[in-house]
Amino acid sequence: MLQLRWSLLRPLQGGYRNTRRHFAHKNLLDLTDRGFFQGIFPDTAAPKMKQLFTSGQQSIYAGFDPTADSLHVGNLLVIMGLLHCQRAGHRPIALVGGATGLIGDPSGRKTERNQLGESVIETNLRAIEQQLTRVFENHEKCLWDTRKNSGPLQRLTIVNNAEWYANLHLVDFIANMGRHFRMGSMLSRSSVQSRLESEDGMSFTEFTYQIFQAYDWLHLLRKHNCRFQMGGSDQTGNLMTGHELISRVERKCEVFGMTLPLVTNEEGDKFGKSAGNAVWLDESKTSPFALYQFFLRMPDSEAEKLLKLFTFIPLPEIEQLMREHEKEPEKRKAQTLLAEDVTLLVHGEDGLKQAERVTNALYKGKVDGLAELNYAEIKQTFQGAAVVDLLTEPGMSILQLAMKAKCFPTETDAVRIINAGGFYVNQKRVQNIAEVITAGIHILRNGVSLLRVGKRNFYIVRWQ
Repeated sequence: MLQLRWSLLRPLQGGYRNTRRHFAHKNLLDLTDRGFFQGIFPDTAAPKMKQLFTSGQQSIYAGFDPTADSLHVGNLLVIMGLLHCQRAGHRPIALVGGATGLIGDPSGRKTERNQLGESVIETNLRAIEQQLTRVFENHEKCLWDTRKNSGPLQRLTIVNNAEWYANLHLVDFIANMGRHFRMGSMLSRSSVQSRLESEDGMSFTEFTYQIFQAYDWLHLLRKHNCRFQMGGSDQTGNLMTGHELISRVERKCEVFGMTLPLVTNEEGDKFGKSAGNAVWLDESKTSPFALYQFFLRMPDSEAEKLLKLFTFIPLPEIEQLMREHEKEPEKRKAQTLLAEDVTLLVHGEDGLKQAERVTNALYKGKVDGLAELNYAEIKQTFQGAAVVDLLTEPGMSILQLAMKAKCFPTETDAVRIINAGGFYVNQKRVQNIAEVITAGIHILRNGVSLLRVGKRNFYIVRWQ
């Protein structure tokens, strides 16, 4: 069980309650109040969708192409959508694109994706499946209370579209399915238009992507009775193509699409990896500490929006939290709660504890937090930091340590910067170059020392 020290489980002013563990919307369209859906289609389908959501269990799917060996924060909102479906008693389906990953989705891109080999695709698929499974497990363990709800959650179903395309004959597929697609509609998609007007144009491979995503939905409808598809707003064209295909092939069965807003920063740049500023869900690419800090540093203007999108806290409690935040913005209550929930969801209880320990050590002077981390966790947290193995030597001085760790190009630079207060050992400023290295002070009980020059240059010393 989670320790009650976390702010979410502590009473705040106004009697803040821990209700996120059983908060759910049976009618998923109610999430519109949280800014969760950018659009639905058909546009007039809201009454019918509400009827289906409230009358029984529905299957809802979203797709994830294996273009990298990790999902990122841009994908997390879609995962949140599937979790909301699960909390409401519906059946979430995650489609991983073993086939479509070989083609490459042109949506939201200015240039064609680099073609990935099958071995790379397979490696990426395994990593993404593991991430999806872990996030859903963390959610059920840390953010859902089975006892206060109507039993356990519906299991996440993960499917790979390579399984059904492997047995399809190309000519048969074109003959039987191709006749249901209209070139005018396909050419009118914004993802196609923007690429056709670009200098590089668009390849036939990319142009066919919407056909395969459309057929994916048809296949899931037939096998899993999946009438709902969810995706980012950049997927609108692909979702509409699927809707049109099913409307022609399965005329008696109505299907529906739901699009989510793209997650952006204050400047309007999306967090997706294509934008070059990805925050990954894999802890080896973005550590729990880095993920925690990413959300903790969100500006006040973004906090409320992100709390609505990335947490399960009911709206009245978010409004109360924001009122408290506005009274004491320097305490960053809203951002802290946001960072806790996202880190808990992605990395679980241990990941959040690790992120909090490092945060306390780096920014609150609680060095004990660093001592609780093992070497792998420190290396993961301070990605890019130089690592050096040193033998303990009696009488070693601060200056000798700094030079052996190659913190400075010359001894003259070392003396000048250390004397000026620009050198830190385990986050404590050291200015005496003759100070002798002492276990328990300079060497943490985990056998590691964290050196820092200036604000951002870290060096990890592993003592032998």
